[in-house]
Amino acid sequence: MLTDAVGFASDRPYRLPLAVWSRLRIMPASPLDNGFDGLHMTGQQAVAVLGGGSFGTAVANLLAGNGVRVLQWMRDPAQAEAMRVNRENPRYLKGIKLHAGVEPVSDLLAALQACELIFVALPSSALRSVLAPHAALLGGRSLVSLTKGIEARSFKLMSQILEEIAPQARIGVLSGPNLAREIAEHALTATVIASEDDALCQQVQAVLHGSTFRVYASNDRYGVELGGALKNVYAIIAGMAVALGMGENTKSMLITRALAEMTRFAVSQGANPMTFLGLAGVGDLIVTCSSSKSRNYQVGHALGQGLTLDEAVNRLGEVAEGVNTLKVLKAKAQEQQVYMPLVAGLHAILFEGRTLEQVIELLMRAEPKTDVDFISTSEFN
Repeated sequence: MLTDAVGFASDRPYRLPLAVWSRLRIMPASPLDNGFDGLHMTGQQAVAVLGGGSFGTAVANLLAGNGVRVLQWMRDPAQAEAMRVNRENPRYLKGIKLHAGVEPVSDLLAALQACELIFVALPSSALRSVLAPHAALLGGRSLVSLTKGIEARSFKLMSQILEEIAPQARIGVLSGPNLAREIAEHALTATVIASEDDALCQQVQAVLHGSTFRVYASNDRYGVELGGALKNVYAIIAGMAVALGMGENTKSMLITRALAEMTRFAVSQGANPMTFLGLAGVGDLIVTCSSSKSRNYQVGHALGQGLTLDEAVNRLGEVAEGVNTLKVLKAKAQEQQVYMPLVAGLHAILFEGRTLEQVIELLMRAEPKTDVDFISTSEFN
């Protein structure tokens, strides 16, 4: 019995194109698969988590639950002090107890000096300005981006910004269907650590993998990170569709065409299409387009209820990266001449006065295309 590239058992070999195989490396699903115990890290050097939002807090709790001492940095000293005293992050994860191993801090320099492994959970708009002044400290350290966004001016992903700031650092990306509250509540979850640096992947697996959180590895950092950024745009559309009472067939169509659209764009930029069949592609897309816990879904739902974009974002109280990503993605797709009707449609809704019904009508009237057009079917014969 064989196992194919997406994990299904088969009695006959699944023949992938040579060009695809040449870009794939098989990496272990977790340190536990190789006999390492990622649950007991007591006595190791502290690990930093930069960001006081919901996902940063959830990851900090995961690390601490595995025996790691965590310095969670946030810009606001009052927030750090409140979390130290109350052992909770009430603004972003109300009701979730902060693990005793998490130390909220507001001294960024001290946190960077103390830690070799640093998880970066800053908003995309703030990442460069926060870390650039400390570039000299970051060389040789392991920097793992948790932020799913794209920089507006440059179309750079967060790991590319980290690489630009600290070219001598070891860079990775963590992405997947990872709703912060569910992670914090210990729901069974899987994620992907992506890096060309195998040792970094194993390092992250060792500190994060646990009984409720499984960590897979990938060497397609660009594809994993791009999938995490692009899916936020489609979650806004999905939230709007639900608020407007559209049927299950419609929602399924939107999610499936979103997968085709985001993969088409990613392949045009050099990503591996197979990455989008995994957790960081279809997995993340499904959860963000179907869960009311998704921030971008919430913004879309509020828009569908008649709120303005500003009102929807203000109601959320957190950054919805999909709104920022939409603007730069629309411009990039136009520049590269990549067919992205859902992106163009959502941009028309948010910034050009169109309605979702009008956009779907235009989509239905468009000339029929092939269902999956980013991989040549001849290569699979």
